[in-house]
Amino acid sequence: MGYLIGISRAIDAVNDRLGRLANWLVLAACLISAGNAMTRYAFDLSSNGWLELQWYLFAAIVMFGASYTLKVNEHVRVDIFYTHLSERGKEWLDLVGTAIFLVPSMFIIAYLSWPFFMQSWSSGEISPNPGGLARYPVKFVVPLGFALVGLQGISVVIKRVAALHGDVRYVTHYERPVQ
Repeated sequence: MGYLIGISRAIDAVNDRLGRLANWLVLAACLISAGNAMTRYAFDLSSNGWLELQWYLFAAIVMFGASYTLKVNEHVRVDIFYTHLSERGKEWLDLVGTAIFLVPSMFIIAYLSWPFFMQSWSSGEISPNPGGLARYPVKFVVPLGFALVGLQGISVVIKRVAALHGDVRYVTHYERPVQ
């Protein structure tokens, strides 16, 4: 189990860093938005590139933030049944739901979105707007983001199995939402 916990910790570390990056991207998006609005209204200058950069940052915030949100166990769940379960029941529900539904669906979506990126990359797709940006970098964020959520799901499964086997001493990043 120690080897699997090591894998879980490595996945958690990657998604923790990307969660911090997403936080900084929020600040960058706000500054770009404010700067773009100020130059547009004060100096009558504007650029589609700055507008598109805001959209690209928002995509990165959502896709990188999703895996971090799962890591810290703050994702949305149906609490109708969950709150009435024992701790062990919650562990089992998290384990089964993550292993059967979350992980496979995230990797399927990542796999299906890869051609979306590859087509854009191979054609060197750029925005049709004057001054627009290349589209393939933001399209890469889609399969990457879903793959990261899938990997974080694997980390969750490892931690839930460890907890169900009583090996919580290995799980240092085991979070439970405050109720």
